Amino acid sequence: MATDIKDTACAVDAAAVMRLLPARPRLLALGEPTHGEDTLLELRNELFRELVEQEGYRTVAIESDCVTGLVVDDYVTSGTGTLDEVMERGFSHGWGAFAANRELVRWMRAHNDGRPASERVRFAGFDGPLEITGAASPRHALTALHDYLSTRIDASLLPCTGETLDRLLGADGRWTDPAAMRDPARSVGQSAEAGRLRLLADDLVALLDAQTPHLLATASRDDWDRARLHGRTATGLLRYHHWMADTSPARMTWLVSVRDQMMAHNLLALAARGPALVHAHNSHLQREKSTMRMGGRPVEWWSAGALVSAQLGDEYAFVATALGTIRHQGVDTPPPNTVEGLLYALSEDRCVIDAPRLAAALGGALPAPRVSPWFGYSPLDPAHLADPDGIVFVKDVPPSPAAGRS
Repeated sequence: MATDIKDTACAVDAAAVMRLLPARPRLLALGEPTHGEDTLLELRNELFRELVEQEGYRTVAIESDCVTGLVVDDYVTSGTGTLDEVMERGFSHGWGAFAANRELVRWMRAHNDGRPASERVRFAGFDGPLEITGAASPRHALTALHDYLSTRIDASLLPCTGETLDRLLGADGRWTDPAAMRDPARSVGQSAEAGRLRLLADDLVALLDAQTPHLLATASRDDWDRARLHGRTATGLLRYHHWMADTSPARMTWLVSVRDQMMAHNLLALAARGPALVHAHNSHLQREKSTMRMGGRPVEWWSAGALVSAQLGDEYAFVATALGTIRHQGVDTPPPNTVEGLLYALSEDRCVIDAPRLAAALGGALPAPRVSPWFGYSPLDPAHLADPDGIVFVKDVPPSPAAGRS
C-alpha cells in the first residue's frame, strides 16, 4: 500500500496541478487548513505565479473584503497609490500585515507594468465586508451603487434619492455594533428602516440590470462590474444584518450561509470575466457541506465552493492543502493511521497528491480522522478524501512573523 500511496504524489508545481484536471478550469481554487502561516501563503504565491505565466490565468482572488479589494486592483493594474497605502487600506481581516501578501501585490504590479490591459493580472477580494465580530454598514455599497446610477440614467427612474438612503441608514455605528453578534436585540437588521433599505437595494439592482445595454454603451465595463459588485454587497449585507437580528435556532446557519453565498456570487462574477485563481480556507472552497459548532450547536451549510461547483461543474476545480505539523501551535506529528500521517511518512517535504487516486489506493480502509488540539487548524475529513481534485501536502509549517486573522 505504501508504494501505491507514493505513486499518487509528485513535486509541487503548476504543471503537476494541471495534470490532475481534464482541462483548464475557469476557477482554480487552492485551499488552506489554517490561516496566518506565511509558509502557506508563500507556496500559494509560487503556484499562482506559475499558473499566471504558464496557463494564462488573469485574476487572483483571496479571502478578503471584495470592496476594499478594489483598492488593490487599482494599484496592481494602474499603479494608483503606494504599496504601503494599499496594504493598509486594501485588505480586511489583517491580511495586509502579512509579508507574503505584500510580496504577491508587489509581484502583480511588477508583472503588469508596461503590459496591455488584456494581459494584466487583476486582483479581487471575494469575501463580504464581514468579520466574526459583526458586519459593515451597507452605506458604502448602497451609496456607490446609487451614485453610479444617478449619474448615468434619468433621475425619474431611481427608486429614491441619496438623501433618503442617508436618512434610512442613520449612523454607521448602529450597524457595526459588535454586541449584535451575540445579542440579536442590539441589531438594527430587522428595523423598519432596514426593511425599507432591503426593498430599495433590490430595486436599485433591478434597475442596474434593466439598464445594462445603455450603461455598457455609455460607460466602461469595469465601472459596470464594480456597480454590480456594490449591488451584490449591499443586498448581501442587508440580508446578513436581517439575520443578525433574528432570534430563531436557524440564526447562525443563516449567517454563515449568507457569507458563503456572498462569496459564491463574487466568484461567479469573476468566472464570467475570465479564468481566475482563488485562495481561501478549505472550508470555504470544498464541495461537501461545511460544519462547525457555534454556541454549543452544530451548524451545517454549503460552502462557496460547493455553490460554485454546482453551477460551473468541471469549470470549477478545488485543490485542498493538508499539513503535517504546526508545532508552534501545538499540532505535532500526525498519528500514522490518519490521512496526514500516511502522507507524513512520504519522503517529500511538499508534494501534490492525486486525491481520487489516493482514495482508491486506500480502498475500503478509511483512515481515522485526525483530531486537532488547536481550534485554528482543520484536518482533512477522510470520508471526503476523494472530493477535492488534488491535495497539496506540506510536511512541516515553521513559525512565521504573524498578524491577526479573524
